[in-house]
Amino acid sequence: MRKCSPWMFLPVMFSLFTAAGLWVVYFIAVEDEKITPLDSEYNRSESKYPPYISIAGNAPPASCVFSQVMNMAAFVGFILGVLRYLQLKPRIYKWLNIGSLVALSLACFGMTLVGNFQLSNDEELHNIGTSMTFGLGTLFCWVQSFMTLKVNLHNEGKRAGIPRFLLSGAVTSCMLLYFALMAQQLHMHAARAQWALVMFFLIYLGTFAMEFRHYHFEIVCSDHQDPPLSLSESFLEVSEHQSDQL
Repeated sequence: MRKCSPWMFLPVMFSLFTAAGLWVVYFIAVEDEKITPLDSEYNRSESKYPPYISIAGNAPPASCVFSQVMNMAAFVGFILGVLRYLQLKPRIYKWLNIGSLVALSLACFGMTLVGNFQLSNDEELHNIGTSMTFGLGTLFCWVQSFMTLKVNLHNEGKRAGIPRFLLSGAVTSCMLLYFALMAQQLHMHAARAQWALVMFFLIYLGTFAMEFRHYHFEIVCSDHQDPPLSLSESFLEVSEHQSDQL
């Protein structure tokens, strides 16, 4: 019987709770008649707006929930990036691993801009955050897909890598489709593409549970008399979880 590390639940819970939080924002905005439902046609003559995620979280009370969801998602997403960096540190090119962590960190910072600077308050800063989240988040997906096949942890490189390449392609396609439809002012279709993009990205981050189930991440506290440790060693100690069979 295989034993799995409890850390495998972190990516899964992150994806589920973030997705649930965003849909709560959507339903609040629909209930308050701020946006048009995704399964309806957009009528310009009505006072409702297209169901873009940012517009759904643009006005209270939905904006309050939206800010909280995005802040928590950014924080946990950054933690996932750090854990993934430490997991791959001994096994992959240093510059590639660091670049991946930087890309996700900046994407998470973009999430905080999106969540805390609504369109009605600061449209320019909000759009910068959106570009950082989508652009750098997509880059992170492609780099991690490549590293998954390259490292081949526990001989599961193809099992995890191929779905990640497919999800990266889905995220990229949705992003390009989103901007193309926006340019043509086909707002309902663009909003649907945006929602699909975000859901695919959350599913992608949830796939890290496959590798995390083999590893333990433990905080190490040392006395000042002990020899100094490197930054990564002093922050977290990563150990492979050996599967026991009965």
